[in-house]
Amino acid sequence: MKAILTKKDGKVSMNKSFDYLCSLLRNGVYIVEIKRKSEPRTVSQNSLMWMWFTYLEDATGTPKKDWHDYYCSKYLVRVVEVKGRAFTIVGGTKDLNTIQFTKFMNQVQADVATEFGITLPLPADRHYSDFINEYLHQ
Repeated sequence: MKAILTKKDGKVSMNKSFDYLCSLLRNGVYIVEIKRKSEPRTVSQNSLMWMWFTYLEDATGTPKKDWHDYYCSKYLVRVVEVKGRAFTIVGGTKDLNTIQFTKFMNQVQADVATEFGITLPLPADRHYSDFINEYLHQ
């Protein structure tokens, strides 16, 4: 069973009554864990990522899909162990939540600037609307 707890302006509320939730429990000992709810990546985050990769394709000639795969292999790698053997797994951006996706985008932006000398625009940047107009539907 789950409930959503929200804290706003110092006040906490839940979408279900705590008493109701407790009434659903069988006799026993329970652990209550509170963890921050995260949302899946947003459409705007995903769109910006692909606009950045299209921009990089135009600037370098390397296909945008290759840029995507390159950065996934650089920043979304984990090692799993199966039957005592270690395997490297490269993840994708599809299952990232908004916080993870923001971290990924920040890593990409910093790496592109450092390694390739290319500045990737953000919404707060002066010419961001021009960038959107050029790359949104490519």
